[in-house]
Amino acid sequence: MRIAALALGWLYVAVIVWLSLTPSPPHVDIEGSDKLEHFLAYGVLMFWFGVLYRSARARIGWALFCVALGVALEFAQRATGYRSFELADMAADALGVLAGALAALSLPRAAGAAGKETP
Repeated sequence: MRIAALALGWLYVAVIVWLSLTPSPPHVDIEGSDKLEHFLAYGVLMFWFGVLYRSARARIGWALFCVALGVALEFAQRATGYRSFELADMAADALGVLAGALAALSLPRAAGAAGKETP
């Protein structure tokens, strides 16, 4: 069960990368939806791995990974020539990571990942 959960998490990382770099990502036509999409994408990502990895050290590592991913993808978008670089997107990503981490922290330890935790 844990291996499937980890695989789904990494699949979600791949989806975020693809959505960030594809020339024509799906778009919701609501004012400010782009920032909400960033917030939710990175919030869910951090929550997912924050539930799978319950130690403080592991969660800090995942939070740093998620923020670094958001920053790296913004620079990669600028390099594409067809996507834009926005500091506000990085901020929305980071706030989503914070929200996801706090949500994972709010769960009781018994609700952790299926199987044995690995750091």
